Amino acid sequence: MKFNQAKCKVLHLSYGNPKHKCRLGREWIESIPEEKDLGLLVDKKLNMSQQCALAAQKAILCCIKRSVTGRLREVILPLCCALVRSHPEYCLQVWSPQHRKDMDLLEWVQRRATKMIRGLEHLSYEDRLRELALFSLEKRRFWGDLIAAFQYLKGAYRRDGKGLYQGVEQ
Repeated sequence: MKFNQAKCKVLHLSYGNPKHKCRLGREWIESIPEEKDLGLLVDKKLNMSQQCALAAQKAILCCIKRSVTGRLREVILPLCCALVRSHPEYCLQVWSPQHRKDMDLLEWVQRRATKMIRGLEHLSYEDRLRELALFSLEKRRFWGDLIAAFQYLKGAYRRDGKGLYQGVEQ
């Protein structure tokens, strides 16, 4: 297979990077401010805020609100779980946002989705989640971290994580 030089790009990371021009053979490689690969958007600062904003935009709340006339739980909840909640949950598990504003933006999407259900509009966000048997995204992230830690401790990643955690005998 022939190597495609046209697809090569340079992403200069960090603040103090001198951003030297690079070339491959005789051709100069284009320098880019951000790159999207495998669905993740990475910029020169390794800041994932832009990825968070894209995930919030992909959650198609407005389309559901306009096209579905019934606001019953049986109608809205499956749509929101499949079309809305999946994007923020994917982001949580893959790139784990660190900034409070990013978490708040993702949580806002879920707040709006749960508020669309008839009969739950007057409840607080936490009560709506409890009523629908859902977790907040922050708890979901914590839950994923606990599962990963448990799997490491039980030896699920014996090859990769050998010696990562040491058991304490009592």
